[in-house]
Amino acid sequence: MRTATFLLLALAVSAQPPQTGVKFSAASNLVVLNVSVRDSGVPVTGLKKEAFTIFEDDKPQAISVFEFQKLELDPLPPAPPPRTIERPAAPAKVIAASAPGSVRYQDRRLLVLFFDFSSMPPADQIRAQEAGLKFVEKQLTASDLVSVMTFSTRLQVQQDFTSDRDKLRDVIRGFRPGEGSEMAENVDAAGDDEGEDTGAAFTADETEFNIFNTDRKLSALESAAKMLAPLSEKKALIYFSSGVGKTGVENDSQIRSTVNAAVRANVSFYPVDARGLTALPPGGDASKSAPRGSGIFSGQSQRNQSNKFNAQQETLSTLASDTGGKALLDSNDLGEGIVQAQKDLRSYYIVGYYSTNTAEDGRMRKIRVRLEGQPRAKLEYRQGYYAAKQYAKFDSADKERQLEEALALADPVTDLPIAIEVNYFRMTKEKVFVPVAVKIPGSMIGLRRKGKSEVGELDFIGEVRDEKGKAVGAVRDTIPLKLSEEAATRFGRRQLQYDTGFTLPSGKYRLKFLARENRSGKIGTFETNFAVPVIDAQQPGLQMSSVIWSGQREPMAAAVGAADSDKKLKKKSALHPLIQDGQKLIPSITRVFRRDQNLYVYFEVYYPALDPQDKTPSLAAGVSFFKGNGKVFESAAIRQVAPSRPHTVSFQIQAPLAGFAPGEYLCQVNVVDELGRKFAFRRSPVVVAP
Repeated sequence: MRTATFLLLALAVSAQPPQTGVKFSAASNLVVLNVSVRDSGVPVTGLKKEAFTIFEDDKPQAISVFEFQKLELDPLPPAPPPRTIERPAAPAKVIAASAPGSVRYQDRRLLVLFFDFSSMPPADQIRAQEAGLKFVEKQLTASDLVSVMTFSTRLQVQQDFTSDRDKLRDVIRGFRPGEGSEMAENVDAAGDDEGEDTGAAFTADETEFNIFNTDRKLSALESAAKMLAPLSEKKALIYFSSGVGKTGVENDSQIRSTVNAAVRANVSFYPVDARGLTALPPGGDASKSAPRGSGIFSGQSQRNQSNKFNAQQETLSTLASDTGGKALLDSNDLGEGIVQAQKDLRSYYIVGYYSTNTAEDGRMRKIRVRLEGQPRAKLEYRQGYYAAKQYAKFDSADKERQLEEALALADPVTDLPIAIEVNYFRMTKEKVFVPVAVKIPGSMIGLRRKGKSEVGELDFIGEVRDEKGKAVGAVRDTIPLKLSEEAATRFGRRQLQYDTGFTLPSGKYRLKFLARENRSGKIGTFETNFAVPVIDAQQPGLQMSSVIWSGQREPMAAAVGAADSDKKLKKKSALHPLIQDGQKLIPSITRVFRRDQNLYVYFEVYYPALDPQDKTPSLAAGVSFFKGNGKVFESAAIRQVAPSRPHTVSFQIQAPLAGFAPGEYLCQVNVVDELGRKFAFRRSPVVVAP
């Protein structure tokens, strides 16, 4: 059973990818390679163009660009004392590009110091700042050109490539510690049943926010790589952060897209963990209150703490290894990460050719370089690239093939930002309904005028595979959009939400989902693993569905597009747990709500204990809001005694947000099975916007 609807949603606060404001395009099919040639680790110099032979898909290519980059490692004399800063330097905003096929920076080593303030608490920001200043003042060489980028809420180029120590020092000294650190992930954050004992009943878990925060970090790195792509030279991006956490529901496609963008741009990532060598004392350090729960005694708290720390460093290692860089982890000398990039960027050759394959089909082109007269030499270069795509020339068959190929490609396309939430609800003893909600910013959807309306079209394709890689579910929809003049004027400030679903047995699965906007051809990809739990009477504890957090109930008639006919959609909607009386509860993927909204919470309880006499359950549930150390709101307890389906009791709780001050809250669902003497707590951070 699968349903598909498409709704236009009001936008509260959107988690948009960083906007650089810069777009580069190439007017030819020039392919540039950076080829390192080493013999016993020593760069081989003096080679001529005739010594190289390049093959693309086993076809020889004529070399059109050939340059040798000679890079030195001898440090400059120590810098003079720093001058006084009257005001912080204005951001440079752009990286100056070079003409296709030309070398802008001859015999220069290009290093980018990228400070991710969104991932670093103030103490780590200060350490990263000091490492940058030390490098500029004491470790800069005559071959080095340095650029400075920062990311807090958006990506900024603070300084284009320069060897001017005063400019670089002024930019780095102008950083304000604490900027953007409110989203820095805390490695001491525990699970649902453990955490810091602050005197409140429970503490905030920021997992949901870090889903989007993680994607924003990776998207910023991808944008930085694309800004550097027009430069033919090798580039090293030194990424200062406090780790990039994994929440289990983030978009796996984004990290692959970031890596692929860096490989295409000849950029190597050198992540530096600004936390340095860190000891993780059981239960947290002295800045935290004593933990609650039994995990501190069983060792679970320590395991959770260690696993989270390792996951944060694993992402840094992946970025480094997949782009040819190295990660600096567990070291208090953060400057070693920059020095390592210096040492790795040794002398190399820039070799370019105009591909004889002019097809703009988006396919992978494999590259092979052969060197004559150097049998012992070791060559390092990128092994291939993905060709460009010209969507405007696609016919309907090409468009369909593009979607199918994009679903199978290892190179995910992430031009269209999308976010996905996966939930689960028991339907029968063997089957579980898995609704999938997909959200797309309205500002990314192209519309055209047709009569008195604005129209557009989106394509969706997705598949679910089990642990063995077998396809167990698929979706393919084309959704036409039709908006009135009034709705179209507000379109850019709203969100579009597409809903579908799969019926699956319990188990572990992987979802890959693509959305394409059919006017521009932009494609977004989302990949994630998810699990469908076993739900039966033999399972310990209180059996529950996912908890749906929502700020809107919409009439099904309000859908701006649908994949099915009205009759077919009505039949499917009757089986959908989130549709009641023609109204659909819209899951809030971002957990951001406005004060003029009501918070709707929906969930189901399975196999509750029954009264021996009348065979009915007795359940009670409520919602609590926590902020800081105290409880700020608690709804009245809702008591349910009648099942909505066999072995199922459903709850829908409503809480008005008008009286809440703007800010972040912990929202917690409390459920009690009075007869079975069981209870459960589900919680999520939410943000109330003005």
